[in-house]
Amino acid sequence: MWPTKATTTSRRVVTASTQEQRQIVRSLTPTSVPEQVAKEIRRSILSGELRPGQTFSLREISGQLGVSFIPVREALRDLESQGLIITRPGKSAMVAPLSADDLHGIYRLRRQIEPEIAGRACKKLNDADFDRLTAYMSMFEDKTLGIDEIYEAHHVFHYELLLPAATSWDLRILDGLRHAAERYVRLAFAGRDAHPDEPDRRWCAHNELLLATRSGDARKVVAATRKHLNDNEQIARRALDEIVP
Repeated sequence: MWPTKATTTSRRVVTASTQEQRQIVRSLTPTSVPEQVAKEIRRSILSGELRPGQTFSLREISGQLGVSFIPVREALRDLESQGLIITRPGKSAMVAPLSADDLHGIYRLRRQIEPEIAGRACKKLNDADFDRLTAYMSMFEDKTLGIDEIYEAHHVFHYELLLPAATSWDLRILDGLRHAAERYVRLAFAGRDAHPDEPDRRWCAHNELLLATRSGDARKVVAATRKHLNDNEQIARRALDEIVP
């Protein structure tokens, strides 16, 4: 699902070795559900610890999480619908490869959906909404936060920009597209995150979007949202070209 105001529990998965068996996921609490399994695997994919094209077995995951195959299968179905993994015959799965066509397809669909919703939503946001959005933006340049916390704030920022005008179907579709886009975004900005100017750049890019939204001018918001998506796709494409033939 799209991020909520509640912070998500940070989970970590590490790569499996074919020669030396080692723990690739951390144990879950007794209240584990398929969504928690999905979050654990998704975390590993987004962090790059489960690499594009890497295979892993359901038995390995279920054994280390202490759950049966059933919740693992349910989790993998969700992740496959988000374009993050590909299930294979038998009891294994593969992390979906990265590709320029996949990246463009994700952003092409986002450009069809997000600008129009943002244009309608800008007229429904109130002062309290803008206060929250500003608070989330302040987290973008908070050097005490980890990168996962910053991305969580980033997701909630974009979620709340659209929420007043988005239907449950809009959110459901955008949920999948955002999860699919995130690993490209993380790849694109991985080399920038440690740069001292990156927090300011990130803040300014989103402030441009917020200022357009504050104006209440739907046409400005549509244009700003489309520009934001175009810029991110171009940055991601340049990063992708360096690692994918």
